[in-house]
Amino acid sequence: MIADYDHAVRTIRSARRVVALTGAGISVESGIPDFRSPGGLWSHFDPAEYATLSCFLHDPEKAWRLYRELGRTLLGREPNPAHFALARMSKAGHLAGIVTQNVDGLHQRAGNPLVLEMHGEHGRLQCLGCDLLEPFLPAHLEDGPLPRCRACGEPLKPNVVLFEESVREMLEVARLLDGCDLLLVVGTSAEVYPAAGLPLEVLSQGGSLLEFNLAPTRLTGGGLGRVGALVEGPAGVTLPILAGRLE
Repeated sequence: MIADYDHAVRTIRSARRVVALTGAGISVESGIPDFRSPGGLWSHFDPAEYATLSCFLHDPEKAWRLYRELGRTLLGREPNPAHFALARMSKAGHLAGIVTQNVDGLHQRAGNPLVLEMHGEHGRLQCLGCDLLEPFLPAHLEDGPLPRCRACGEPLKPNVVLFEESVREMLEVARLLDGCDLLLVVGTSAEVYPAAGLPLEVLSQGGSLLEFNLAPTRLTGGGLGRVGALVEGPAGVTLPILAGRLE
């Protein structure tokens, strides 16, 4: 069903524990294209070829062609009104936390107090040899020698989850979703696992879904629609209105 703001406000106020699941769509309004959209990152770099752990381990120079392009895409981006609206809801006690599939760090920069990053974060470089983390600097985006660990000399990679790696913070995600009876699904169709399993987990414990997307997805327009509602439109428009109605 299509929800109006009165319905959304009532649903949130009546819930015991509200969690948000966010995806690429919430950051599009910050100028970060969805990687899977036409013209997005995967249009220029086949993820099965460039975005795998195997590629990094066997040909880090090749992998860094993707990493530099990703870094240039994220460079200078700022949180948009949707990120700030979720932060307002969190600080007002309406939101227990955020689970995000994004690696851009914009939720934290908007002031969200609890953000679980399933796919890691792009703000630091990671050494697989000794687990050292260090800042990802604009200089690393320039063509030239690979960034190497200052402790052991191994090539560094962005601290993001590559294909063939396990997603992050799943124990913390399970704790956050324990008792969640309302999941806000923002800027994602939630079709890629394990994120796709989170709405089903909430439904299995008797909860419901409130979706904020440009159009219905399988969550509210398909077989799961009986337990969900859609607030239709750009999240940068809909979420600030909702946050204002909740104050």
